[in-house]
Amino acid sequence: MDAHFFATISRMKYIERWALMRSSRPENLSEHSLEVAMIAHCLAVIGNVRYGRQLDADQAALIGLYHDASEIITGDMPTPVKYYNSEIRGAYREVESVANERLLSLLPDDLKPVYEKILTGCDVRTDEERYLRRLVKAADKISALIKCIEEERSGNQEFGMAKVSTEKAIAKMAQELPEVDDFVKEFLPSYGKTLDELTNRL
Repeated sequence: MDAHFFATISRMKYIERWALMRSSRPENLSEHSLEVAMIAHCLAVIGNVRYGRQLDADQAALIGLYHDASEIITGDMPTPVKYYNSEIRGAYREVESVANERLLSLLPDDLKPVYEKILTGCDVRTDEERYLRRLVKAADKISALIKCIEEERSGNQEFGMAKVSTEKAIAKMAQELPEVDDFVKEFLPSYGKTLDELTNRL
């Protein structure tokens, strides 16, 4: 029997983000997921190195890679719609859950438990695992802010309000997640710079 899971996952590259926004450069779900994975990994590493945590940084990257996989089925719902009220947010979570179950059904039975934990967060038992998923959520927000910065730098004012609201959300997260504060202070200022500015020390 053919297992369609990875062929389906590969279609993330066809899911365009920021559907209601005019972008200077389109961003697809594959690009976003890779960026979230890298940032989540870094946040976990910062937590371990600087704050004495025992986080699985590789797992953070893996969760980041798959964190929006359900959007292959649901599409990318615009944030203002998704968070309009608790009723819509609850309904969207239910749709996400059904989409994840559909994706899991495309795997061989013996592999499902491994990917179920990645996709749904089931069997998350320790404080470290819960903290790790909070860092992945923060990485998702940071990736969104990076997109806003890059669009603004290109002269596109369409992302102005999105940038402000995303900055506020990240600042709130940083109050409880010092790793986020460190990343924002040390790495975020480089985004939006030209290649010459980034490589002038090479």
